[in-house]
Parts: sequence; C-alpha cells; structure tokens
Amino acid sequence: MKHGEELPPLEIEVTRTLIVAGAIASRDYQDVHHDAESARRRGSPDIFMNILTTNGLVGRYITDHFGPGAVLRKVAIRLGAPNYPGDTMVLTGTVVEVEGDTATVKVIGANGIGTHVSGTVTVTVPPGSAS
Repeated sequence: MKHGEELPPLEIEVTRTLIVAGAIASRDYQDVHHDAESARRRGSPDIFMNILTTNGLVGRYITDHFGPGAVLRKVAIRLGAPNYPGDTMVLTGTVVEVEGDTATVKVIGANGIGTHVSGTVTVTVPPGSAS
C-alpha cells in the first residue's frame, strides 16, 4: 500500500434485484427503491439505489482489494447521478495518503449517466494482510 497506488476497477451490474435487495437489507422501505410506478410519480424514470447499498458496495470494494484483515475506519461518500436498473457502476480508487498501516483511498463510482458516488475511505491494513 503506497501513495498513488491505483486499485483495479470493479464493475457492478446494477440490477433491479440488487437495488431492491439492498434497500430491504438496509431496512429502507422508501417506495422509490422498489416500486417503479411510485418512483415515476415522484419524477424518477425508475427505481434507484439507496445510499446504504452504495456505502456497502464501496466498503466491499476496499476490503476486496486490501483483504479480509482490512478494517474500515471511516467512509465519507456523497451521491451524485442515480444508479438505475440496467446500468453498470464502475468503482475506481486511488491511495491518496498513507500513515503507517492506515491509508486513505479516494473512491469514484461512475455509471452511464455520470458519477454515482465519490468520497474517501480510511482503512487500516495489518501487516501481512494486504493484497
């Protein structure tokens, strides 16, 4: 783990099932995450992913790269363009700071209409557990 290190991209197919399952798993029962008709009435072309699912996918991206010993210390993300069914989100990351066994990674998740998520993740990687 070193400053400037780029993590390999992770492509995530944004399916209707992923959106609905993520909302249910995070107990977010807002209709815009599972009912396309309700989402359209509220001005959205379809259901869309909630921030808790996005947060989980960002965490998975980091721990998949740094290994099972990695500990997420801080996740600070902001949503942008919605993730709609039928699109693909591509997560990319760059290590922007390293202090001992802790790194800060800048993460971007882009889809077909723009940047879905951006932010930073601070992760501690015990010696010998990094990929």
